[in-house]
Amino acid sequence: MNFEEELERKTGEAEEVIRGYLPGPEGFQRRVLEAMDYAVSAGGKRLRPLLMRESAALFGDVGEELSCFMAAIEFIHTYSLIHDDLPALDNDDYRRGRKTTHVVYGEDIAVIAGDGLLNYAYETALRAFDKSVTIEDYQRTGLAMKILGRKAGVYGMVGGQCADLLAERPETEVPEEMLLFIHKNKTAALIQAAMTIGAVLAGADEKAVERIERCAENIGVAFQIQDDILDVTGSLEVLGKPTGSDEKNHKLTYVAMHGLEESKRQVEALSEEAVGILKGFPQRNAFLEALVEHLIYREK
Repeated sequence: MNFEEELERKTGEAEEVIRGYLPGPEGFQRRVLEAMDYAVSAGGKRLRPLLMRESAALFGDVGEELSCFMAAIEFIHTYSLIHDDLPALDNDDYRRGRKTTHVVYGEDIAVIAGDGLLNYAYETALRAFDKSVTIEDYQRTGLAMKILGRKAGVYGMVGGQCADLLAERPETEVPEEMLLFIHKNKTAALIQAAMTIGAVLAGADEKAVERIERCAENIGVAFQIQDDILDVTGSLEVLGKPTGSDEKNHKLTYVAMHGLEESKRQVEALSEEAVGILKGFPQRNAFLEALVEHLIYREK
C-alpha cells in the first residue's frame, strides 16, 4: 500500500461527501451560507470523516447512513473552528493558510455561520433515518445520533472549550487533571464521536465500541499534545496558522507543564497504545493504523 496515494484518494472521497451535503448560497440568508461554505471549503485533513469511515471498515459494510454522519461531523468541527478563531476566544486571523471567517465576513456573520453549521450538522445527520431500511438500521442511527449530540455538547467538546477558557484566566489554578479534561473533551471527544459512530453503524458490539472509544481518546489527546508541540516548534508557512498563540493567550499546555521532550514521549506512548488496540481486532485495517500514526506525528 502506498499510504500517501491512498490518503489523497480517500481524502478526496470524503471531500466529495462533504461537498454533496453543503447547502448552496441562496435567498436572504445568502451571506451566512456563503460564510459557511467559505469555512468548510478551507480544506484540511478531513480527519474525522476519514476516521469514521475507516473505523466502520473494521466491522463490515455500511449503508448510505454513514455519509450523512461523515458530513455532519465535519460541519460540527468547522463550526468549532470558526468560533475558536473569534476575537473573544483565540483571536486568530489565519486558519489553514488563509484568513479566518470573521476576518473575511465580520464577527457577526462568523458567529451565525458557526451556529448555522452546528444546526445544519444535525439536519444532515438526521437524513440518515431516510436511508435506513431495517429495524437494526434505525436503532444504529438512533444510537449514532445520541453519540454525536453528547460528544459535541457540554459533556464533550463544548465542556472542554469551557474549561479551556476558564484555564486561561490568571486567577485559575490549572492542575494536570483539568488539563487532561480539556484535551479529552475539547479535542478527543469529536474524534471519539467519529470512530464510535463508524463502529456503531457497521454493527460493532458494545465491547468493541468501548475499545474503539478508548483508542479514539488516545488519538485525540496525542493529537492535541502534538498540536501544542507544533505551536512551539512550527511556523506559519508550514502550519497555515500563527504559532505561539498558546503563549499569547496564556494557555497552560502539556508542553508548558511537562516540557518538550516529555510531551513527545507521551505522544509516542498514546500512539502505540491506540495502534495496539486497532491491531487487536479480527479484521485489520492497515490504512487506519498508518493514518493514526501519520496524524499524530504530523508536522502541520
